[in-house]
Amino acid sequence: MPLTLASLAQHSALKLTVLAGEGERLAAVVRWVHTSELDDPGPYLEGGELLLTTGLKLEIDDGRAMRGYVRRLAAAGVVGLGFGVGVGHDEVPRCLVDAAAHEGLPLLEVPRRTPFIAISKAVSAALAAEQYKAVTAGFEAQRELTRAALAPDGTAALLARLAAHLDGWAALYDASGAVLAAAPEWAGRRAARLAGEIDRLRDTPAPASAAVAGPAGTEDRVELQSLGTGRRPRGFLAVGTEERLDTAARYVVNAAVALLTLSLEQSRTLQDAQARLAAALLRMLLAGEPGHARSVAGRLYGTLFEHPLRLLIAEPAETGSAPEAVALLAERAETAAARAGEPLLTVRDGSRLLLLAAEDALCLASAAELAESSAGVAAGLSASVDPAGVPEAHRQAERALAVALRRGRNLVEHGEVGAGSVMPLLADEAVRAFSEGLLRPLREHDATARGDLVASLAAWLSHHGQWDAAAADLGVHRHTLRYRMRRVEEILGRSLDDPDVRMELWLALKAGA
Repeated sequence: MPLTLASLAQHSALKLTVLAGEGERLAAVVRWVHTSELDDPGPYLEGGELLLTTGLKLEIDDGRAMRGYVRRLAAAGVVGLGFGVGVGHDEVPRCLVDAAAHEGLPLLEVPRRTPFIAISKAVSAALAAEQYKAVTAGFEAQRELTRAALAPDGTAALLARLAAHLDGWAALYDASGAVLAAAPEWAGRRAARLAGEIDRLRDTPAPASAAVAGPAGTEDRVELQSLGTGRRPRGFLAVGTEERLDTAARYVVNAAVALLTLSLEQSRTLQDAQARLAAALLRMLLAGEPGHARSVAGRLYGTLFEHPLRLLIAEPAETGSAPEAVALLAERAETAAARAGEPLLTVRDGSRLLLLAAEDALCLASAAELAESSAGVAAGLSASVDPAGVPEAHRQAERALAVALRRGRNLVEHGEVGAGSVMPLLADEAVRAFSEGLLRPLREHDATARGDLVASLAAWLSHHGQWDAAAADLGVHRHTLRYRMRRVEEILGRSLDDPDVRMELWLALKAGA
């Protein structure tokens, strides 16, 4: 137990006598001992001290001065005052006793035969014993947590032991902020409500920590710790307790952080190896070798290559933008796959992400949903193909991604590419430049001569070359329209009998509209 004034007053060798501040005031914890004869020692104190004095420089007969002195001590956080008799005063001055009683500050009489150094040694020894006890308890807790971490379900066992030691709850989050495990079981819902606090901590390089208030409706004190040794956290630990963590509890939490960080960093090596394998498998599939991919994958990806698949490709929506949103998409997809027990092939190619999963996989649906709602991400999703059709799925996803980037959308599925209009695809600076260059001679003619060739060309093309219908729209004779179309051919140096020329002119007119 921490050293209190009551335990110090009961120390048989010190012979201290309590003159004021009895009762609950004596339960105050003594954090250190300080000796001072100053009238105002406050600037030299931190709070929690037992102050010792012989009163040599105090105005002991002045009640007002004594009350001011005691008030200054209380304001400085002094938990008690020890007055040594037999040096400057034969007994503790009455004015000081009354002032201490009035302020509720514990006042202890220190007999002449008890040197102040003896009190300092007693406090120092008690504090050292308390610290040793905390360290010993911390080491024992660390051994227990280590044994738990080595169990088959090490993470869950470690969190359970940690929660038991703290008499509270503990939760582990992945890098995206999703709850991976919690102990006791009921703590999972409480931990999930701290997603906003996890998001704020994620922006701080690991290791980092934060103390926050618990979820609404609880009296928890929650401490968050990021896990990992790199700039980007690999996970987070949250512990919730009703009381502030003491020294022993902090040893336990630090031990858990170290073990979880070690576990994450070790798994990182395995994840890197799996990432290289995933990239190799995807290359085999894209080369049209699903049989080789199935053989190399073995049981690592379960029955992934036995069912129809869909491929999602995602990248930052703008060139040079931060890839964090794409990384978060990968983490969420992997977490969803782990929870659902679904195989997922994840490949990161620079800032790009490729996800290959079964057509009805929940993790793929979760990734597509997140991509659609995430700022800064553009993604394309292929149609369903068998493993031999992965090269086509890759082409489909690439085309869908190109449409997403062109249209400023977060997610485009392959089916939408053929179902929509081609006209939105013309909203590109290069296409507009082509349109302006192709039609410029006609526009220059219309600006300096009669004939309105651009409008006449548009009417003729829109009526598929039907002279009477196009002339009626323009309000001119069909011979006039025929003359204008010959002028278009002469100016452009192209024949309107060529379907490719008609197509290019129509698209140029639409792009420049």
